[in-house]
Amino acid sequence: MTVSIRLLGPDDVETFRRIRLEALRTEPDSFASSVADWEKLPEGEWRRRLTDNPVFVAFRSDEPVGIMGLLRQSASRMAHRATVVMVYVHRSLRGSGAAGLLLAAVTDHARHQGIRQLELSVSAENAAAITFYRRERFEGVGRIPGGCIRNGREVDDIIMVRRIVD
Repeated sequence: MTVSIRLLGPDDVETFRRIRLEALRTEPDSFASSVADWEKLPEGEWRRRLTDNPVFVAFRSDEPVGIMGLLRQSASRMAHRATVVMVYVHRSLRGSGAAGLLLAAVTDHARHQGIRQLELSVSAENAAAITFYRRERFEGVGRIPGGCIRNGREVDDIIMVRRIVD
């Protein structure tokens, strides 16, 4: 089945809410935020988070099945950098290329915005994600010991970077 990628707009708040909450419920250990953090957000905050930064969603038919966002650095001397956030693909589509399509859309958008470097943080325990990012030419550049607390224990985060200009 074909997957399409779309940049969400201001009228897509319900789609955004649906896939974001699915991601947080399905893979709670993959995110710094919890589903409870996001469920309590008022409508206006959902809209702000959707419109302040680009959010891409993968669709199978009309169903949202993946999400990836981009947070650009705001300081003028750092505006060439952005962080890839909210990465999630429905379990049934893992290994299908959907994550690569999302990342390609995010990367293309970033380049057109003058961004030169993508950055991300991934749990040191998420071997599948680390393998994916390495395949997509991200390099591990550091480790944050105890970067996140999951189920009462500290888990390291790996910082990864990819240059997107020659």
